[in-house]
Amino acid sequence: MFKKIKKSISRDYIKEIDEENIPRHVAIIMDGNGRWARKRNLPRIAGHKAGVEALRDIIKSSSNIGIQYLTLYAFSTENWNRPEEEVNGLMDLLVLYLRKEIKELHKNNVRINTIGDINRLPMKTINEIEKAILMTKGNTGLTVNIALNYGAKAEILNAVKNICKKVGENTLTIDDIDEKAFSQYLYTDTIPDPDLLIRTSGEQRISNFLLWQIAYSELWFTEVYWPDFKPDHLFEAIIEFGQRQRRFGGL
Repeated sequence: MFKKIKKSISRDYIKEIDEENIPRHVAIIMDGNGRWARKRNLPRIAGHKAGVEALRDIIKSSSNIGIQYLTLYAFSTENWNRPEEEVNGLMDLLVLYLRKEIKELHKNNVRINTIGDINRLPMKTINEIEKAILMTKGNTGLTVNIALNYGAKAEILNAVKNICKKVGENTLTIDDIDEKAFSQYLYTDTIPDPDLLIRTSGEQRISNFLLWQIAYSELWFTEVYWPDFKPDHLFEAIIEFGQRQRRFGGL
């Protein structure tokens, strides 16, 4: 398998990547599109378009290197507070991306999934998402989780409400609730927690993303704006991940 992996890696990184220590699940906060555009005197939507273009190589490289799950923070519950024109532009970009890329993703055995409450999204966006999920549901390669209308606090509150409902119906007892049981009520119930969380653009905060799931994730920050984030940056993060000792609270 590593011969296939090597084809997607710059020569400088080949000797440094430990194929036995590839993160199973990588989550990315794709930040900096607006600032990327502003530096070029372009409208913010141009930055988002460039950010969408960056996705292609990152998904391909993630698949080639053996990552099993890639979770992308595409649109948060707080992003509704942005100007309507920008929000509509983001939704249109998602539709265009899926229409353009889904056949190639399907061909490469990539499975599309979403986390978050997509019911608030425009109907044309929901329809395109559902088509992509349906087309790729049988694929066994990389799973790409697109976080849409996602917020970790809302996710946790929703889980608590559903658990309370089950307890009220006497189908669940207080003693049944542990970390494993609680996790089953999250959007990520069938997905392992992220091993590595990457945030671009120089910001060093979590921004309401996977708060429960990243309790023991390794964090990696870069100054690079998302539209300029290349596979080599991903490989750099993976190399550093492989050099860290993960003790999960032990010795």
